[in-house]
Amino acid sequence: MSSATERKQADRPETLKRPMRKRVKRWGKKLTRRLAGVLSRQSLVPDTPVIANEHFAFLDLFTENWEAMRDEVRAVLKHREDIPAFQEISPDQYRISQGKNWRTFVLYGFGKKMVRNAEQAPVTTQVLEQVPNLQTAWFSILAPGYHIPAHTGVTKGILRSHLGLIIPKQQDKCRIRVGGEICVWKPGEIFVFDDTYEHEVWNDTDEERVILLFDFDRPMRWWGRLLNSVFLRLMKLTAFYQEPRKNMESFEDRFEAAIRRADANLEMLSDADT
Repeated sequence: MSSATERKQADRPETLKRPMRKRVKRWGKKLTRRLAGVLSRQSLVPDTPVIANEHFAFLDLFTENWEAMRDEVRAVLKHREDIPAFQEISPDQYRISQGKNWRTFVLYGFGKKMVRNAEQAPVTTQVLEQVPNLQTAWFSILAPGYHIPAHTGVTKGILRSHLGLIIPKQQDKCRIRVGGEICVWKPGEIFVFDDTYEHEVWNDTDEERVILLFDFDRPMRWWGRLLNSVFLRLMKLTAFYQEPRKNMESFEDRFEAAIRRADANLEMLSDADT
């Protein structure tokens, strides 16, 4: 068998997956549009782009512990080159994440704790464990001068929160638009928004921006909670969830290996000095 024939056969499974992936994506968008109205009516908090912190008592834990979280992410950033870009974790995000401009250090993915990553940020992880129905959490690291284009989230059944950790001095030039509202990150401050509203991000500064981003289930009546749970279970069966999960585990291995190499190098330097 020729090498050209072998390459064609190797590429065939991926070629067959593409039409199916497109159909699943179209199906998913139709379903989420239909569910949005139902979940909105089932919501126990306002259906607005940005939702007041008073609806979420657990947010106080984040503002009380933000400095310890900032120190933890600073330690993680010492190994910045081993932190993956967002599209390396989730290839479907290639449109909004390019190059190494948006890195993500994942602590929770789809409700599952990334245990070895979480060990690098014990205080952050402990506080995240107090969030009811936590879905995802990661340190979101945005390069200077980068713009994340307008996009929307998957389901109204999940809300997103941002906690400012390392924020450029020119805070007004580092911002997010959610619907028609503009939010500016500040160190130690937190806000919650509904990412099914169109949103986009600008870092028009020459400094890196780092926040803790986490998603949790929207507080809803029992019928809304049931619908959202079924929808998320179905979505987790698709490649849009399965592929990122595998990638997260791979990059967790790589980051742990980078930590071991750094520790070994430090030990060698220490031995050389004695």
